[in-house]
Amino acid sequence: MLRNVLGKTFRFLGYTVQYGCIAHCAFEYLGGIVVCSGPSMEPTIQNSDIVFSENLSRHFYCIRKGDIVIVKSPNDPKSNICKRVIGLEGDKVCTSNPSDFLKSHSYV
Repeated sequence: MLRNVLGKTFRFLGYTVQYGCIAHCAFEYLGGIVVCSGPSMEPTIQNSDIVFSENLSRHFYCIRKGDIVIVKSPNDPKSNICKRVIGLEGDKVCTSNPSDFLKSHSYV
């Protein structure tokens, strides 16, 4: 009787650990559910919208102009911010007043 109960308990724990590892790998490498904060992406993404993010583009270095990226907020590391990519490394970004642009925008 005790052997049967211990066997079932260890089997359950083994399955729990296996499914936990699969879930961790899925959320780490494939994608996950993210809550974005901030009004900067309105009307495309509203404040506190829940979005599904995929991580494969980051791993394969295929981020392009126009894509939306989700990063940790520099002011509050517990929250995420969503930004549209307007330039990549080596691109020139023209603005009307560069000093205003540098003060109000984040670079990730």
